[in-house]
Amino acid sequence: MALPSRPATPGRRCSGRCARTPGELIHGAVPPGATILELGSGPGRVTRQLLALGHPVTAVDDSPAMIGQLPADAEPILADARRLSLGRRFDVVLLASHLVNGAAGDGPAFLRVTREHVLPAGAVVAEVYPPGLDWGAAVGRPRPAGEVTVTVTRAAVTDGRLDAEVRYEVDGRTWRQPFAAERLSEEDVLSVLAAEGFRFERWLARERGWLLARPR
Repeated sequence: MALPSRPATPGRRCSGRCARTPGELIHGAVPPGATILELGSGPGRVTRQLLALGHPVTAVDDSPAMIGQLPADAEPILADARRLSLGRRFDVVLLASHLVNGAAGDGPAFLRVTREHVLPAGAVVAEVYPPGLDWGAAVGRPRPAGEVTVTVTRAAVTDGRLDAEVRYEVDGRTWRQPFAAERLSEEDVLSVLAAEGFRFERWLARERGWLLARPR
């Protein structure tokens, strides 16, 4: 059920290393070895990075094909992450792939599941679409994300709603996933978090695509 990752900015240039990977951003914001519940893991673009950094990861997705691509040292769970109830809690709940932007009320549904599964003193790390992102310029540009290559194959924004399709490539295998998402302002994101009982703490990246929040 993962929505695709934010596409790279076309024409970007930098000297040295431009930015840390998502796994490094998350690792730097949470305790070493923290247990992580990853909602909407997809084929594991972030899962692999977190495992390599020493975090036990329980990865949830509703696609058997995606779950089948997860590394052997992840704990895979085939389920609809909007209705998950594992009866246990984690140091960190991760909503990568912009689940907070989910259309038709999915964002709040994911956050309610997050609230049920994060420890009272734990952390929530979420990825959101920056409001000014140029989707048209991103179409057709492959973006490596560790062992996974992500390509937006089509995208259209109408009245604040994004309708698009992404292609994942892992080890020579390919999947296409259509998806819809809400374009949220920064104020909208903070409002959704507060409504579901979370306190925004800080942005983890300059582009404001990753945030850290905690239960209130």
